[in-house]
Amino acid sequence: MKVLIVGGVAAGTKIAAKLKREMRAADVEILTMGRDISYAGCGLPYYVGDVIKTRDELVVNTPDAFSGLTGSSVRTGVEVTGLDRASKTVTARDLSTGEVLTRSYDKLVISTGAHPFLPKCEGLDLENVFVMRTPDDADAFRKKVDSGEIKRAVIVGGGLIGLEVAENLADRGVKTSVIDLAPHILPEMLDPEMSAYIENAMANAGVMPFTGVALEGITGSGKVEKVLTSRRPMKADAVVLAMGFRPNTEFLADSGLAMEKGTLLVDEYMCTNDPDIYAAGDCALVTIRITGRRQWSAMGSTANICGRLAAMRLAGDPHAVSYPGVLGTGIAKLPGTNMARVGLTEKDAREAGFDVETIVAGVDDKAHYYPGSSKFLTKMVCDKTSHRLLGLQVVGSGSVDKMADIAVTAISLGAKLEDLQHCDFAYTPPFSTAIHPFAVTVNALLNKLNGDLDSMTPVEYAAGAAEEYRVVDCSILPSIPGAPYLDLSQINGPVEGLSPDEKLLLVCSTGKRTYLAQNRLKFYGYHNTKVLEGGTLFTPEFLEEK
Repeated sequence: MKVLIVGGVAAGTKIAAKLKREMRAADVEILTMGRDISYAGCGLPYYVGDVIKTRDELVVNTPDAFSGLTGSSVRTGVEVTGLDRASKTVTARDLSTGEVLTRSYDKLVISTGAHPFLPKCEGLDLENVFVMRTPDDADAFRKKVDSGEIKRAVIVGGGLIGLEVAENLADRGVKTSVIDLAPHILPEMLDPEMSAYIENAMANAGVMPFTGVALEGITGSGKVEKVLTSRRPMKADAVVLAMGFRPNTEFLADSGLAMEKGTLLVDEYMCTNDPDIYAAGDCALVTIRITGRRQWSAMGSTANICGRLAAMRLAGDPHAVSYPGVLGTGIAKLPGTNMARVGLTEKDAREAGFDVETIVAGVDDKAHYYPGSSKFLTKMVCDKTSHRLLGLQVVGSGSVDKMADIAVTAISLGAKLEDLQHCDFAYTPPFSTAIHPFAVTVNALLNKLNGDLDSMTPVEYAAGAAEEYRVVDCSILPSIPGAPYLDLSQINGPVEGLSPDEKLLLVCSTGKRTYLAQNRLKFYGYHNTKVLEGGTLFTPEFLEEK
C-alpha cells in the first residue's frame, strides 16, 4: 500500500512512524515544504529566550535520521499544489528547482498544518517584523535579540504564543508590551475575570498588556521604529505578529473535500468525506468531547493523538478506538504567573445549555510552611443539576499542570464532584497539601451547591452586587482599610457592632477564613452574610487605601 503524507511536522511524522510500525511493508512517503521536520514548535519562544540554547535542540529528527528510524521516505522543500481524487494523484513543485512532480497514492494523509495570520496593514515588510512558526523564524529573531538591537518589542496577539514570547523577551531584558483587539488576553481560553487576573500579574512582571487595541500599521525607516494602534503610537524595535493561524489548505479549494472555514472535516477516525483521504493536525477540525461541537485545536498534543489514531485506522488495527474529541486543554508559562485550563469556561458551558455553577477559590499549591509555597487561584465549573465537572481554570506560580491533568482525567471519565472528594491524591509537603488543592476546590464548590457556603463571585462583586453590603475584614490580621475587623477565633456569640439582620460581605485573603466565619455566624443568627470568593488574592483593591 502506498501512503502519501503531505506535511511533515507533528501529525505527519507521527502517522508515518506509527504506520511503519503497524505495516512494515507499506510504502510511506512524506512531502513537506520546509527544510525541517518533526520540530518542537512549542519550544520556539524558549529558544528566543535562551532557555533552549541551540537550534538543533528544537529539531527532533532530521529527514535522514527519521527515514533511518522509521523506513519512511522524506522529501523536503516541496510544495503540493493540487489534488486529483479521480486519478488519486497530487501535483507538487520543488521549491529549489521549480520541477513539477506528480505522486500517486492508495491512501493520502493531509497534515499540512497552518501558517501565521498576517493583517492587512502597512509596514509588514520592514526589518524586525517577525512571526513565530518555524525554527527559522525563531532563529532570525533570536539573532537580533542576541545582538542587543532589540530594546523594545510589541507583541500583537494575546494568545499562548504571543504571551510566551513576551515572557521570554522580558526575561532577557527587552521592554515588552502586548496588544490585542479582544477585551482580554486569552479570550477563547479563560473567563474574563481569570484573564484580568493574569493581566495584572503581567503588568506586575513588567509586561504591559493593552487589550481592546487594534494594530493599524508599523512605521520606520527600513526597520521597525513605531507601532500604530487604535489607542496610540508605541515605540518599538521589533514587532512579533502572533495573531493566530490559518490552515494550509488553499491547494484543496477545488478538491471536493468537505471543509469548514478552510479547515478539513474528519470523522472520529480522522477520515475525510473521501474514504481514501485522511487529515490530522492544524489543518483538520476535531470535536469538543463534552459538547460534540466542532473545534479547531492547533496543539502539538492533539496532532500527535490524532496522527497515531489515523495511522492505526489506515493499518486496519482492530484496536483503533474512535477519537472522543478534545477538552481544549492548554497550559502556559506566562509573565508573572502560570496558567492552565481544561474543559468548558463558564461562558461556554452556559452557551452549551448546562445549568452552571462555579466557584473561585484561593488554595495552597503545597504545604504552606514549605519553602517556595504559593497559591493557586482556581475557577471550577460544573453542572448544577448533575454535579458533573465541566471545566477548570487555574493560575499561580506553581505547577498548575497537576491541577489541569486531574481535571482532564475527571472530565474524560464523566466524573461528578462527589467522585473526586475522596481521591487518594499524592501528598508530601514539597509537592502538595494534605487535602489536595484540587480536592479543596471541589469541596468548596460542593459546599456552595449544598447551601453550606453562601458566596458572591468576583464577577458579581464587580457588577455592583455588594452595594448594600457592609464589608467585614476576616483576615488573619486586619488588612482592609476602613472595614471592621472580625477575628475568627473570637466569634463565640453575637458580635458587638454587627447586627444579625445586616447584610455583611465577609472578606479575607483567599475565601477560606470567611467560609469558617460565615459558618460560625450562621450559628449565632447571622443569615445575611456573603463570602467573597477568591478574597483579596483575586480582588486586591480591598487592600488599597480609600
